[in-house]
Amino acid sequence: MNHDRPSVPETPQVVAGLLAEFDRPETLVAAAARVKAAGYRTWDCHSPFPVHGIDPAMGIRPTILPWLVVGAGTAGVLVALVMQWWTNAVDYPLNISGKPLFSLPANIPVTFELLILFSALTAFLGALALNGLPFFSNPIFSNPRFRRVTNDRFFVSISAADPAFGEEATRAFLQSLDGVAVVEPFHRPAAPPKIPAAFHIAGALAVCMACFPPLLIAYARATKSAKPRIHVWPDMDSQAKYQTQTAHPLFPDRRSMRAGVPGTVAVGRLNADERLYEGKDGEQWVTSVPVEIDAERMRRGKERYEIYCAPCHGLSGEGDGIMAQRALEREEPWVRRSLVDDYAVKLPVGSIFNTIRHGKNTMLPYGAQVPPADRWAIVLYVKALQRAQNATIDDVPEELRDKLQ
Repeated sequence: MNHDRPSVPETPQVVAGLLAEFDRPETLVAAAARVKAAGYRTWDCHSPFPVHGIDPAMGIRPTILPWLVVGAGTAGVLVALVMQWWTNAVDYPLNISGKPLFSLPANIPVTFELLILFSALTAFLGALALNGLPFFSNPIFSNPRFRRVTNDRFFVSISAADPAFGEEATRAFLQSLDGVAVVEPFHRPAAPPKIPAAFHIAGALAVCMACFPPLLIAYARATKSAKPRIHVWPDMDSQAKYQTQTAHPLFPDRRSMRAGVPGTVAVGRLNADERLYEGKDGEQWVTSVPVEIDAERMRRGKERYEIYCAPCHGLSGEGDGIMAQRALEREEPWVRRSLVDDYAVKLPVGSIFNTIRHGKNTMLPYGAQVPPADRWAIVLYVKALQRAQNATIDDVPEELRDKLQ
């Protein structure tokens, strides 16, 4: 018994264009020039390798993609600068040592990154858009002879969408070209295939889900809450540890911060001189510099002072450094600290050494940048500034006093 399978109706096809086949690249270039001269506009050439001279023969103009990339890069620069200006100078201004709230050199890294990001995305997406991609299926593939375009044949295709296209007239024109081997049509479905409804639903859901994070961020910025924010990936934000200055139920004193074990010595500090490294003699600040005093150490102290101290305290130590001047001009909170007034002159050298190491008030610590030997060199130079700013006639050599008087 024979069981006939139900026949599947074929999709109606219409002519999408005509395809002319050539066997030499020279004839392809000549044919392209004639097609262009005939006034056709929706057509193309196909070759298994680049053919020299095909672009001018087809009349291909330079792409506008470089201009699109330049425009996108410029937009990236403007977006980066405006974003950083708004964040640092308007929305959340933060005074850091009197530095300007917006400075072009400090914003160059982010500006450069957005310049590259905008340019790269535009180059990639622009190339796709200008080439009409993604194009998942071309009607020209319906012709079996076109498969040889990847091997040893060359083709000219004229689309039926061209205003000058007429199937008979265009066929006759292609057959009149020198070196043409075959002229055949290629087809496309009479009606474009319909996209399944599931794709429309999935696209709508994707758009709605993409809008959810920005709306959530906007809501979080516009509202206040006493509860901590939800962290999907807490990472290092929520750790099973005790923070500083918090209670700990394990120890009798209920402090999470533990004091060092009595008698322990830091690595490299065994038998360290307390006067040299701490500026102390027991519980008292030392009053004399525990290093050798010579001209070389004084020059070193002057050099280090001008690097680390002069920006705030000034070259003369009167507290008129460039950072202090900027803070006063901007009417920002600032403690102007002179190193040559009566209070500073009376400070023990150990106290000055400790301030350089640990900082004080708005002054940040410099212990990590300035080693102990350089701290004492700076102390020596500060004492020299104090002596110079508060000198009397008795401090001047006798042979020079007459000139001063």
